[in-house]
Amino acid sequence: MLSAAAQAAGAQDFPPGTLYVVATPIGNLADITLRAVHTLFLVDAVACEDTRQSAHLLTSLGLHKPLLAVHEHNEREGAQRVLERLARGERVAYTSDAGTPAVSDPGAALVQAVRAAGHRCIPLPGASSALAALSVAGDVSAAGFRFVGFLPAKGAARAAALRAATQDAGSVVLFESPHRIEALAQELASACPLRLLTVARELTKQFESVHTLPAQAFPAWLAADPNHRRGEFALVLHGTGTGAPVGGAAPGGPPVGGLTPGASDASTPSSPEEQAAHRVLTILLKDLPVKQASTLGAEITGIPKKRLYQWALDLKDARAADDADA
Repeated sequence: MLSAAAQAAGAQDFPPGTLYVVATPIGNLADITLRAVHTLFLVDAVACEDTRQSAHLLTSLGLHKPLLAVHEHNEREGAQRVLERLARGERVAYTSDAGTPAVSDPGAALVQAVRAAGHRCIPLPGASSALAALSVAGDVSAAGFRFVGFLPAKGAARAAALRAATQDAGSVVLFESPHRIEALAQELASACPLRLLTVARELTKQFESVHTLPAQAFPAWLAADPNHRRGEFALVLHGTGTGAPVGGAAPGGPPVGGLTPGASDASTPSSPEEQAAHRVLTILLKDLPVKQASTLGAEITGIPKKRLYQWALDLKDARAADDADA
């Protein structure tokens, strides 16, 4: 790997007296870039959020470098040791535990201190759980996104941050840990029940999973399997579009699910509430059998289970016909 990295990045300029802010894998070592490998080979020292994590990464790459602990509890003090090395003309890398430094991780205060002292900071882009989650969310209504990361742990600060996130009409990216995910699920279900949510768990790791569902279905999804509550979470709260009611259809537009307005069958969803329920059902059917999807859909939307069950059968028949035609 070192020779491939040198061949790919060796012709670039790596000036001395510079801080290299290096994104590292969020779970899969193969996601590290060749430029990052070559930079870690060249630098004189690596400042890092956790010396144990970075030592493991370097060892995996066949590298050994002096390590400087620079984390959230000592970032400003730790920056002074980095500045001393930069003043001597050394190259120093900075890595957080996983992903891109200064994105819900330490690094911003270090960069501020280095730039204030007149030294260069060069970013080495790479893995980011926020961007990875957005890339598989399928949020077609997105027009940019807002990165929130971890909400405050509790109290008024958490309530205010959650309110701001759920009232934002654009895509919103949240992070959450396994021991708080159930509480966040209940909060999202209450604040924006029909808004679509993509739940990305353990991204790039062996048990990675990505599911999109209405926010109100999130608590039930977590409760359905203990494995659903394990690992680190990146959540994408989908945008609501331009003027579209959350979980429904755009005013004057076609109803959710591709059904034609005014269809003669009484089982066709017609009201905005039924259209929203049909959309919820369509999403649930991607991962659940007809009976379970209908039961959960009735719980979420308040539409009678019998009606949802008939819609579910119709959707299954339509998909089977499409598959046969294909």
